[in-house]
Amino acid sequence: MNNQKHILLLGSGGREHAFAWKLSRSPRCAKLFIAPGNTGTALCGQNVPLNPLDFSAIEHFVLENQINMVVVGPEEPLVNGIWDYFQEREQLKEIPVIGPSKAGAQMEGSKAWSKKFMQRHLIPTANYREFTSDNLEEGVQYLLHHSLPIVLKADGLAAGKGVVICQTHAEAIQEFREMLGGKFGTSGHRVVVEEFLSGIEFSVFVLTDGKTYKILPEAKDYKRIGEGDTGPNTGGMGAISPVPFVDDTLWQKVETRIIQPTVAGLRKEKIVYKGFIFIGLIRVNGEPFVIEYNCRMGDPETEVVLPRLKNDLVMLLDNCARGTLGRVNIRADQRAAATIFLVSGGYPGPYEKGKIIRGWENIVGSTVFHAGTTTNELGQLVTAGGRVMALTSLGKDIPSAVRQSKQNAHVIDYEGKNYRKDIGEDLFA
Repeated sequence: MNNQKHILLLGSGGREHAFAWKLSRSPRCAKLFIAPGNTGTALCGQNVPLNPLDFSAIEHFVLENQINMVVVGPEEPLVNGIWDYFQEREQLKEIPVIGPSKAGAQMEGSKAWSKKFMQRHLIPTANYREFTSDNLEEGVQYLLHHSLPIVLKADGLAAGKGVVICQTHAEAIQEFREMLGGKFGTSGHRVVVEEFLSGIEFSVFVLTDGKTYKILPEAKDYKRIGEGDTGPNTGGMGAISPVPFVDDTLWQKVETRIIQPTVAGLRKEKIVYKGFIFIGLIRVNGEPFVIEYNCRMGDPETEVVLPRLKNDLVMLLDNCARGTLGRVNIRADQRAAATIFLVSGGYPGPYEKGKIIRGWENIVGSTVFHAGTTTNELGQLVTAGGRVMALTSLGKDIPSAVRQSKQNAHVIDYEGKNYRKDIGEDLFA
């Protein structure tokens, strides 16, 4: 039987470049198409101008190009039901889509749904209440008597901007009214109010075929723009893997109290889930709590996790699709990995695009993953987004991996270049 795959990867960010890089290294990958892709993914396969949310255009492309695996990078196509779309069509239903059904994608698509799921399956998470405009005044009263700080979450997808930590009751009430008043469109028609958990965060990545699961290397990402975790949140300024404080005792708690009941809960509720579960966790006094679920891999975590994964990714995803993940052993590089993101000047606020990027061809000892880049009419590589490119390095430990990425961050140059120089340092202070 021919095990070689024609693969369509959906998405266009740094995560998708990391996926394209890893998939293209597999001898089982005969052809790789990325829709729409970016300048970096074009080095790994063929970019195609398809919108990941245009399912009928994807259907046409898949049939035309004998695609026999679809890998979904971002959350929106999953939340909008791309898996279900394929299942409902005779010509498509045998083609595996790596990602959950629409029901499974609610884990990320609805914060209220995921909190109820955790409650049903006794998965440790922060206490919460949910409100809509129908009981807005009741919500205001609840907030007035809530301990500070208060965490407010828009229920639906809000491009990473739907979570606000409020330090005063007045700020919380104003934000609450704005969310329910349409600040995030329909994503904020329901608001989850959570207790604030104080601890240190990390991320765990699980691949499940619905019956069993495999745990990928863990990571810790850095969301704030400024050194020392200051300033506004971003899409992610860097990440490290492994996470030094995640010892065997903590791992055992994570697996038995969180991963196992999550996968068992999905199965018990007959929710089809063949894909990645990203579990955002916080360690509070040695105990793990779930902050959030995502129904796909993270960004920038993918850029730090996949370089440590020694398995053939196409083979791994094929086992996931076939329901035979139990046969696989995950092999991780024992070296540490560190990713540093170069961003545009002004990001995460307004920033200019089209700045010429120099020096990236001279990088040695790090892998460059493109996120917000394109080429101008002269064929020069230029900036095209807030987060421009990620530099991932492997080293004997985290400080040496960080040093290598920092050294190369210095080599790349463009007007307004910014990056955090303290990635990983909080773990060794």
